[in-house]
Amino acid sequence: MFEKHIVLEDVDPVVFYGVNNIHMQMIQALYPKLRIVARGDVIKVMGDEEEMAAFEESILNMQAYCARHNALSEEVILDIVKGRLPKEGGKTDVIVYSVTGKPIVPRSENQKKLVRDYEKNDMLFAVGPAGSGKTYTAIALAVRSLKNKEIKRIILSRPAVEAGEKLGFLPGDMKEKIDPYLQPLYDALQDMIPSAKLQEYMEQNVIQIAPLAFMRGRTLNDAVVILDEAQNTTTQQIKMFLTRMGMNTKMIVTGDITQIDLPASQKSGLIQALHILKDIKGISFIEMNKKDIIRHKLVTRIVEAYEKYEERQKEQSHQAKEEPYTGKMVDRFHPDFEELNQNNQ
Repeated sequence: MFEKHIVLEDVDPVVFYGVNNIHMQMIQALYPKLRIVARGDVIKVMGDEEEMAAFEESILNMQAYCARHNALSEEVILDIVKGRLPKEGGKTDVIVYSVTGKPIVPRSENQKKLVRDYEKNDMLFAVGPAGSGKTYTAIALAVRSLKNKEIKRIILSRPAVEAGEKLGFLPGDMKEKIDPYLQPLYDALQDMIPSAKLQEYMEQNVIQIAPLAFMRGRTLNDAVVILDEAQNTTTQQIKMFLTRMGMNTKMIVTGDITQIDLPASQKSGLIQALHILKDIKGISFIEMNKKDIIRHKLVTRIVEAYEKYEERQKEQSHQAKEEPYTGKMVDRFHPDFEELNQNNQ
């Protein structure tokens, strides 16, 4: 009797084995000449040598499918065992699959440009409003590169702008103080990588999430490095970050220049970098706008409303200086200021 051990890699055993081991029960039924025992990430198989060879080939194909799609079904198992290619659903522009098996695809023209330019350039700047998918798409591209073994690690970073005065007063150690600023990055990763595998990646430093200050002095090789919220970097910080680039590394810088939280005395390093680096070969610039917003439809309406309000505010601030005092308190920046002022007169 032959015996073999197969170690599952790049997949969550819970997903692979199925609820209550239903997938393994089906596989056992399809290979009656073998005795199969699955524990943790190791599958132990004993029995007929010829059937064991066919079983090993099928398991490796199932593992590859599960790693790519974060899902496995009885239909896919049967297709693989019978030597048929599982159906891919007709999606040709899939970046990666979510933990629920849902394909993650670029959903706007500028997101598609980000995906195309990622293949051609080693450094990208993606600038646009909240909800335009710049960070989510960037992380999806990084996860795909990791799954395809094109890189060895993913490094995600953000400037903790508010940290200047407040971090020391927050409870917990440094990681617990910093984590709230990095939560959006965790959220995106949790969408794309099963929790057990993500935890393993983070423990092994395959995926690293750190505030920007922790980047100083490092040279980053064989990695995809993403700097999020870059509008809140200073000139020195973004220069330091960009010069960390090593061999076989791609960098993606994302930010929204309409949401700068730096003190008024400091210039945004992102805005300055966009001007300084605009003619450098090998760097791509993707400018996203309201049309790229893929959150709830109200987000687009909110962005548009604020833009109109800010334009109206600028106009009314000039008019306010010339308006006579009427003896009544009228908010000069009220959307209906002109009508209210006429009524008071």
